[in-house]
Amino acid sequence: MAIRHALWRFGWEQLRLQTFDFIIVGAGSAGCVLAERLTRSGKYKVALVEAGGSDNRFWIKVPLGYAKTYDDPAVNWCYTAEPDPGLNGRRAFWPRGRVTGGSSSINAMAYLQGLPHDFDDWEAAGAIGWGWRNVLKTYSDLEVKEPDTGSGLTDTDIAGKVYVGKLDARMHPFSKHFLKAIAQAGWIERQDLNGSEREGVMRLNSTVRKGRRWSAADAFLRPALKRATLEVISEALVERVLIKEGRAVGVALRQGSELRNIMA
Repeated sequence: MAIRHALWRFGWEQLRLQTFDFIIVGAGSAGCVLAERLTRSGKYKVALVEAGGSDNRFWIKVPLGYAKTYDDPAVNWCYTAEPDPGLNGRRAFWPRGRVTGGSSSINAMAYLQGLPHDFDDWEAAGAIGWGWRNVLKTYSDLEVKEPDTGSGLTDTDIAGKVYVGKLDARMHPFSKHFLKAIAQAGWIERQDLNGSEREGVMRLNSTVRKGRRWSAADAFLRPALKRATLEVISEALVERVLIKEGRAVGVALRQGSELRNIMA
C-alpha cells in the first residue's frame, strides 16, 4: 500500500508540473466536442477534466437504463430548481450528468434540433454568427443519419458525428392509435420535424445505434482518445480558475483529498 500510495502521489506531482495548451472543464456534451476538435490537428496538448467517472456502465449503455440514471447520484448531479410561482412554489427536479459524456450519458436520447427562429433571435440580439444559417451548417457537419436501406454505416463513417437513428419500425404498435388521435385533434403528422416544417407530430428520432446509447462520449471523445495529445482527468472537481494579472492561466482541482493545480 505504501508503494502504491507513493506512485499515486508521484503521478499527481507529474500532473501538477504539466502545462497544457487548453484545459476543458467538464467532459459533457460540449466538452467532448471541444476535445475532439482541439486535438484533431495534433498541434495542441489538451486536458479534459471531469468531476464524474467513466460512462462504461450497463445502465448508461442500454437505452432502457434512462429510468435508472434519471436520479442516480453516482452519475447525476440531481439538481433542484428554485421554487417556481407557476408551479405553486414547487421545486422542479433538474437532472444533469456527472459522468463522462455528461447529460448525453443519462438523457432520454430523443433527438430534435433547436428552432430556426430562436437562433435568429439570438443573432438579432447581438450574438453575431449564431443565426440559423450558421447553426444549420454546424448541425449538418455534426449529424449522420441512419440509412433508409443497406448495411448501415461503419465506425469510421460516424466517428466525430451525432448518430441520428430512426425508431419507426421499433415503436410499439399502439403508437398508431396515438397518431390517429393526434390527427383527430387537428395536428399534422410530419416525417421529420428537423426539416422545413417544424410544427406537428412525428415518430421519434433517437441517438441510439445498434440498440445502444450513442452519447457525446461515443461520438466525439472516443475518437479523440486515440490521439496522444489528449489527457482525461476523471473524478476531479475543478474548484476555481487561476488568474494571474487578469488572465486565466490554469485551474485548481480536487481529486479525493488531494488539491492540485494544472496550467495552460
